[in-house]
Parts: sequence; structure tokens; C-alpha cells
Amino acid sequence: MNHESLARGVPRAVPGAVVALSLSGKLVLGPAEGRTIRFGRNRPAVEVCVGETDLQVSRTHGTLTHLDGQWWVRNTGRLPIRLPRTRLLFRDEDPVPLQEGYTPLFVRGSRDREHLLEMYVVGWNGGQPAAQHDAETQPRKRWHLSPEEQLVLVVLGQRYLLHESNPQPISRQHAAEILADLQPEVNWRAKRVEHVVAEVRARLSARGVHGLVRDEVGEPVGNALTDNLLRELVLSTTLVPTDLVMLDTLPG
Repeated sequence: MNHESLARGVPRAVPGAVVALSLSGKLVLGPAEGRTIRFGRNRPAVEVCVGETDLQVSRTHGTLTHLDGQWWVRNTGRLPIRLPRTRLLFRDEDPVPLQEGYTPLFVRGSRDREHLLEMYVVGWNGGQPAAQHDAETQPRKRWHLSPEEQLVLVVLGQRYLLHESNPQPISRQHAAEILADLQPEVNWRAKRVEHVVAEVRARLSARGVHGLVRDEVGEPVGNALTDNLLRELVLSTTLVPTDLVMLDTLPG
């Protein structure tokens, strides 16, 4: 199951335009001085709805405004908005400029839940890479995962998809407990999680990805093999933040 994500790029658009994507919809808006996008829980009153069923998300939780050639995000809600590198943007703080390209915003909600709002500011080339007519053709970098492999790796690598600072994979045992909650009909155990991860590591290692076998990382190994695997999957956009919706069926 693959979910649309701006992390994989955007169609050609006007330079300086912003693309906003949540689970509830997508908006593309060109640059114009003073132009503002509102986002929050109250679908009739905002341009981008996020956290629609979560009463901890403010009805208008924030705004995105185009000023002096840049898009600026401001928090108008009660709970903070988390930006990459775990930076928190609180209500009434100075707005933060968005850089060209992709920026995920995480809107805090109830029970430590975070609702993803993806932003993409289109650069001078209109959102598309420059033409390279004579360059050697390169294979697609995204890797194929089975539905079971994707679910296991999203659970194991959720901290990477949340763009935490210096993320680490959760333990196999913890992953098995989450998977058992998601799929109570399946006999999830730590050994089964390890088997799925080992299969993916072996397959990608055979396809030339470095750092997925013990001989390539040295001792002590620790979490290095799984960390390298998850970083490869995120950097290649095989796993993207919108895949976290797979965890939304967890109880409480």
C-alpha cells in the first residue's frame, strides 16, 4: 500500500508556488504577496483540513503566508507544530520560513498523536529536475516491498518517518507488540519481525546497498544494520511519512 507523498516530488508548477498535502486533501497555490493558507480541524473554515476528528487539534491550527518572496508558517493553535530536527513552533511565536523543496509539518494532537501536513515549495525549475538529455539512464531507486514487509518496516522505522532527531529503530519486541495490536489474527513475535527485516536486508544487499551485512559495518554491530536499512528506505522514498497512516488503527 503506497500513499501519495510530496517527498517524491510534485508535478510541474509555477516557481514559488506551494503544494500542501494532508490525508484530507491537496492544495496548490501560486505565490502572491500576502496570500494566506489556513490549516486545522475545521474543514469549512480552512483551506487544508488536518486532524479533522482530533479535538486536540485547533479549528485553525496555523497559517502559511507568502511574504517577501517566501512562504512563512505560523502556529495559531493551542498545541505546538513540530518541524524537522524536532524543532517545535508554538503559538504566537515568530513565523518560520519554508525552504524550497519538501518540508513535513507534524501537528500535535491527542494521546501524543501527530497529524502529518506535507509542504513543498516549488523552486525556479518549476518542481522538475533539469533536463539531462545526454546523461546515462539510471534505474529507479525505490525498492519493492511486500505489504507485510512495508507494515513491519513502517512500525520499526516510525521515528525516521516522524523526522525525529537522530532516530533509532524501535526494538523487535516493541514492534511485535504493535503489530499484534494492528493484526491480532496474526501470530506476531519478535523472531518473526527479525525474519522479515533480515529478508529485506539480504535482498537489498544483493542489489548493491552497502551497510546491510555484518562484515560491512564492523563490531559492535548494535542497531547499525537496521538503521542503515531504514535510512536507505526513507532516502529512496520507498517509505514516506504518509505511510504512518498504517498505524492509525491502533487502539487508544
